[in-house]
Amino acid sequence: MGVNMQKLMKQAQKMQADMARMQDELKKAQVEGVAGGGMVKAVVTGANEIVSLEINPEVVDPEDVEMLQDLIVAAINDAMRNASEMANREMSKITGGMNIPGMPGL
Repeated sequence: MGVNMQKLMKQAQKMQADMARMQDELKKAQVEGVAGGGMVKAVVTGANEIVSLEINPEVVDPEDVEMLQDLIVAAINDAMRNASEMANREMSKITGGMNIPGMPGL
């Protein structure tokens, strides 16, 4: 019984170290989101931080600021979804698909 418990503890410690390493890597990873057929592009990290926002000048219309705002929100939301999907994929590689409540990215 003690050997199995010791083995389980080592596996848990390895998983914890792997998850910490993956979270650091996700902070550096970048994904893109687009809206308006690529007229607005947002880049975020795997930690959901906005890195850049590109707006094609053709979509800037002083008479329709609301459309531009909607495109920016849509591009950022798309990038955030992509970042979340990337984080879930990477974390499931470590956890073997286990759903662990309270773990970021799961």
